[in-house]
Amino acid sequence: MARIHARKRGKAGSKRPSRKTPPKWVRYKKNEIEKLVIKLAKEGNSSSAIGLILRDQFGVPSVEKLTGKTISEIMKESDAYPKLPEDLFNLLTQAVNLRNHLEKNKKDYTSKRGLELLESKIRRLVKYYVRKKVLPEDWRYSPEKAKLLVQK
Repeated sequence: MARIHARKRGKAGSKRPSRKTPPKWVRYKKNEIEKLVIKLAKEGNSSSAIGLILRDQFGVPSVEKLTGKTISEIMKESDAYPKLPEDLFNLLTQAVNLRNHLEKNKKDYTSKRGLELLESKIRRLVKYYVRKKVLPEDWRYSPEKAKLLVQK
């Protein structure tokens, strides 16, 4: 399958070993992992950062295999999940930073094209989240709104 904004196909990244049961060497129980996820979420970490922390510091290879729920599901149950989905928030942050760059460097046409491509990604993702009822029906992307959301 080809990429959206490039003509190359590229290779897929690394894959985890396919395993249905949790490994025997993990010493944490289901409720301990859920408490860790909630604690890390209340400290302000995103779901991907929580996964990295659990993997690197606590030796938890896969939260989903051990608990039966994803990190996002655990965060939603404890009301620690942010209003905006993480992938959309990261794209908005990237767009705000790129706009700040373009204010200082007006003749950077390559970045201007990159901003157009980035904003089209944001609009596609917003359309998906509106369809899935994660965002309200009237939610629209605008650079001013993105700047306010990222500053919070």
